[in-house]
Amino acid sequence: MDIINILPDSVANQIAAGEVVDRPASAVKELLENAMDAGATQIDLVVKDAGRTLIQVVDNGCGMSDSDARLCFERHATSKIHRADDLFAIQTMGFRGEALASIAAIAQVELKTRMHDNELGTQVLIEGSQIVSQQPTACAPGTSLAVKNLFFNVPARRNFLKKDSVELSHIEEVFRRVTLIHYDLGFSLTSNGRVLYDLQAGSMLQRIAGLYGNHYKERFFNVEEQTDLLKIKGFVGKPEYSRKTRGEQYLFVNGRFIKHPALSAAVEKAYSDLLPEHSYPSYFIGLQVDPARIDINIHPTKTEVKFVDEHAMFAILRSAVKKALGQFTLATELEFDTPAEFNIPPAPKGYVPPEPKISYNPNYNPFGGKKSEWGERREGRDRIAAIEGIEAIDRIDKSTPSIDSIDSIPAIETPPPPRQATCLQVQGRYIVTTLSSGLAVIDQQRAHERVLYERLSTPTSDLRPPTSQALLFPVNCQFTPADADLFGELMPDLREYGFAIDPVGQCTFVVTATPPDIKESELQTTFDHMLLDYKSATLQKYSNRTQTLCASLARQMAVKAGTPLGQEEMQQLVADLFACPMPETSPSGKKIITVVKTEEILK
Repeated sequence: MDIINILPDSVANQIAAGEVVDRPASAVKELLENAMDAGATQIDLVVKDAGRTLIQVVDNGCGMSDSDARLCFERHATSKIHRADDLFAIQTMGFRGEALASIAAIAQVELKTRMHDNELGTQVLIEGSQIVSQQPTACAPGTSLAVKNLFFNVPARRNFLKKDSVELSHIEEVFRRVTLIHYDLGFSLTSNGRVLYDLQAGSMLQRIAGLYGNHYKERFFNVEEQTDLLKIKGFVGKPEYSRKTRGEQYLFVNGRFIKHPALSAAVEKAYSDLLPEHSYPSYFIGLQVDPARIDINIHPTKTEVKFVDEHAMFAILRSAVKKALGQFTLATELEFDTPAEFNIPPAPKGYVPPEPKISYNPNYNPFGGKKSEWGERREGRDRIAAIEGIEAIDRIDKSTPSIDSIDSIPAIETPPPPRQATCLQVQGRYIVTTLSSGLAVIDQQRAHERVLYERLSTPTSDLRPPTSQALLFPVNCQFTPADADLFGELMPDLREYGFAIDPVGQCTFVVTATPPDIKESELQTTFDHMLLDYKSATLQKYSNRTQTLCASLARQMAVKAGTPLGQEEMQQLVADLFACPMPETSPSGKKIITVVKTEEILK
């Protein structure tokens, strides 16, 4: 009995749709790329309910004829490929001819298209791969393609979609990936009737500012290099604007966003010794490479590519970024116009400058007299004790494993140190204090994170409740339209944490007061990281809004490793830490305290 069957086209298209379209953002990507391939100079994207109800792309491209308007929905129908060799000379965004067929298999599609030389266009209605109607229509030159009720006939896949804010963030990411490198085209994005982005054609830096805000213009250096192998053009972030995540790292090859670990590593290696630990640079870099030396047909989304000359490209890219960082950093530090006060005329020939003399009182004794024998012995003992103390701390620092390397932390069974217990700071990172059972080595940054987290999340705890301090001058913080919407949703929570914030315009917020632990110069960075953390957390199935915000703010506001602390500051931090319900771990689950037992010290 035969058991192998040929699948119907409708089923085959739904299977293909699972590879090409797994969420609304995937359909957005395919439609935007088709519009660019059509030679459009203005592309407008409209979504409703984060793409569930509607995804519409309108362009002013070349349009299609009556027959092409129908044929474009057939599988593997493409104008880009005629023979196998064409796969190795691809200059366009789309080429497989699967996108429209896959989208039409899982949605209700309305296509209106008209060639510029024709008076009438064509309207095609498709539902679940079945053509409902095709007829002439009056429409503007170009193409308008509306995708309605995505996954209407695949309810299981529709159930896997996340909430609208998450799906919209994916759409925005696709929009950024397309528009950043195609800055010579105009784009717009409208969500539920509100214009989020309206981008005019211009330079790459103007496009970055249009997507992220005008304050981004000051954050980047230009990088440009041209060799026989590849051409590099883009922008790399200044080291002081590094981030804790790789969220703003965009690499493009021949106008296409790609993910390539080796080339990304080349950029990051150029920042060696310029960034603190666990910090990552921002960059927007476009590469131009001979299409014959690239294979982009290894993944349905075409974000993964292979290069023939990968090692050489790695070296060239790293060198170009390093050169840009060196040139611009040096240019900003050097002052070529010598100030007048340092314009010293040359000395006359034979001139010998006089030897400088120092006046002092040889009889002056700051201790008021000769030291007694007892005083000299006491000074000697103090000096020896100080040296022994420093050596002991140094031994602890060298012999005690890093907090990160310890697999588990035993519960702190001994009572906390006395409020006035002496504290020592080691390497600007650890606080060492005494316990009844030995010594406690405390990571100061993680300790402060825990204290701030408890203070923010439980303001009625024994810790000092959050207070606000008024700023001398209000600070304006700017966001992208989508981030501004999200920030507006989080604003009531931030007010409870001690911020005084009010909206000013569509994408700007003014801050007039902050918690005492935050610097006003770091407000924009703090909020940017907070939004990034919050959006990352919402992608997880189980996330708590309050915990996410408190943990993010605590991480941004905490005293950083390498910051010198005074005795009173350390004592207060240690006391606040042991007042927390969970002093052993930071909000992110990292270890804070290592106890060195007295027995270990004696050994």
